[in-house]
Amino acid sequence: MIGAHTDSPTLRLKPTSKKQAEGFIQVGVETYGGGLWHTWFDRDLSIAGRVMVKTEKGEFVQKLVRINKPTIHLDRQETFTFNKETQLLPIAGLIAAELNRTAQSAKSETPESSIASNQDSSEPFAPLKASTERHHPYIVELIAKAAGVPSASILDFELVLYDTQKACIGGLNDELIFSARLDNLGMSYCSTMGLINSLSSPSALDDETCIRLISLFDHEEIGSQTAQGADSNFLPAVVRRLSVIGPGNDKGTAYEQTLATSFLVSADMAHSVNPNYAAKYENDHKPEMNKGTVVKINANARYATNSPGIVLIQEVARRREVPLQLFVVRNDSSCGSTIGPMLAASLGARTLDLGNPQLSMHSIRETAGVDDVGHGVELFESFFERYSELERKIFVD
Repeated sequence: MIGAHTDSPTLRLKPTSKKQAEGFIQVGVETYGGGLWHTWFDRDLSIAGRVMVKTEKGEFVQKLVRINKPTIHLDRQETFTFNKETQLLPIAGLIAAELNRTAQSAKSETPESSIASNQDSSEPFAPLKASTERHHPYIVELIAKAAGVPSASILDFELVLYDTQKACIGGLNDELIFSARLDNLGMSYCSTMGLINSLSSPSALDDETCIRLISLFDHEEIGSQTAQGADSNFLPAVVRRLSVIGPGNDKGTAYEQTLATSFLVSADMAHSVNPNYAAKYENDHKPEMNKGTVVKINANARYATNSPGIVLIQEVARRREVPLQLFVVRNDSSCGSTIGPMLAASLGARTLDLGNPQLSMHSIRETAGVDDVGHGVELFESFFERYSELERKIFVD
């Protein structure tokens, strides 16, 4: 099994986001996760997410939308201190421009449509204010256009801000990737492609004794304690149901037997050494970009890695000649954690933490190595292909 997470720190529109001040249209947002919020200033931002819509049949369905143009912008001062509640309000436009737009729309209405609108003004009771009252009407119009529905059909939404600048390859020799949300879409991609590639041969599963599985969770950045998070019953429930598939399994203990022979790789991006802050890293454990996937180790179990796991992943990497690196934090530094320890505790399965190295973690724009994407994909492909063989050769009392 490989577990990863798909979420990243971001700014989410508040349930009532309509704000304005000093001639500007602003948007109320809520912080999600531990982002480096100062990096969100002076960026061209837009919105994307899930919209709940009422159909003509009276059904309620979700639609995914992405507003593909810069509509929101954060401005900053030279002194870099700000209040996250009062000074992290994105600017969406100018009040004067919006008033001009609405005036032009009113002029374009025919007398008949105006009369009809007045006649339909008696609306049924609504527990909450309409979305066009809680949010700027034009933002709701943009959302409705992206969803392909009338504005009146928009009941609610979960929308977040994103940087409109696309990911790109850079560096003097095109050796770097610059992108948003590399933590942790980078490892989500590697695990997905590793699984797909491991099944490319028609005979890939002919002698397979294991189930190959990846699980991509939400809400890791806020603690994972949600129905979609790694600290939920989701993965244990899936494994329990899979464990009883096939003839001859002892239904009473199949789940426990499955976990005893399983192995989980917790895949989450790692910190590359930063040459400007090299002193913050332990001298003998300074991961470098494009030098291989990083195995994370912590004596206080902030990571779930242990020696049998290192032996296994080393043999997996050896079969494909994929380089690996080791990482521990300094004793005078705090250590982050991953979904690895919590899944190890809930499943009781052997677990190892690793990830590709990157800079600017939790920034709006992150940096990683081009070669490490290939390293990660090949490592996971080899893991899926070789685990059944290698698992029987590693003995632990």
